[in-house]
Parts: sequence; C-alpha cells; structure tokens
Amino acid sequence: MLKIRLQRFGKRGQPHFRVVLTDSRHGTRSGKFLEILGWYNARTHAADLKRERIAARMKEGAQASDTMHNLLIRHGVITGVKRDVASRKRKTKGESKTEETASASVAAPVPKEEKAAEPLPPQSAEDNAAREKA
Repeated sequence: MLKIRLQRFGKRGQPHFRVVLTDSRHGTRSGKFLEILGWYNARTHAADLKRERIAARMKEGAQASDTMHNLLIRHGVITGVKRDVASRKRKTKGESKTEETASASVAAPVPKEEKAAEPLPPQSAEDNAAREKA
C-alpha cells in the first residue's frame, strides 16, 4: 500500500520535512520513496505542496498518515475532520485484563502501615517491686 508521509531531513533542532510518497513497508528513515510531493517547515509552519499530484495519488489509492492527513486539511488540499494524533496508544492483547485489575486496585482500600510501638515511659521503683512479687 502506498503512503503519503513526512520524512525528516532538517538539522538537529531545526525540523524540516519532505512530503513523500512511499511504500508502507519502508520506514520513514530508509530514504526509499517513489516521489517527492512537497516540503513542510515545522518551525514556521510553511509548506509547499504539489496539490494536483497529492490529489491524483490519493485517487489512485494512496493513504495519508495521520499527521499528513491533518496537514493536508490545514492547507486545504482535502476536506474532512482532523485525526487525533497526540493521545495515540497501541493496544496489546493483555491490555483489557490490565485495565480490569487496575480498576479493581483503585476500588480496593489500601492498608495503612502500622506505626512502630512507642517506648514505655520509665517506671518507678514501686512498680518494679510489685511486679517482682507477682
């Protein structure tokens, strides 16, 4: 499947991205892409997008990554609702079980730690004599 995604090529601390068309099996840092569709400067939010090529590739079946989808909406290339990318979590098979145990542990009261026994006050000689007799 073809993906339209961002490929970083700016210096350290200066994020600058190419908008590329690539196969989804290739990573973003692999450098393997089929076509450059524009660029995006993350510091100034400036972008130069080849709108006609992007629209043509999406009609052919290319999918935009979530961040790229939001960028295309912001610059008016496509219309639609932005996707939430900030709070994304990957779900695992055991996550539903961990959620159940987490909710159970929240509902159960947490036992308080017992305080150490306080030392007894000093005793008088009369108290010691009474104990020895007993």
